[in-house]
Amino acid sequence: MSTSSVTVTGMTCNHCVSSVTEEISALPGVTSVNVDLATGKVVIDSTTDLDPSAVAGAVEEAGYSVAG
Repeated sequence: MSTSSVTVTGMTCNHCVSSVTEEISALPGVTSVNVDLATGKVVIDSTTDLDPSAVAGAVEEAGYSVAG
């Protein structure tokens, strides 16, 4: 089991949270996604280490971007 986190910018509502959660959840191996709207922090649990570029791509697909 692996846990990683990223900070997503541009989210303003629960629909944003839902979109980001849906896109990241679709990545292979992801078992859970926990988004904190107030801080933009997204904690991702997965069965293997995730490629940071794949996570960033999923976030961008949802219409947002990864900070830093």
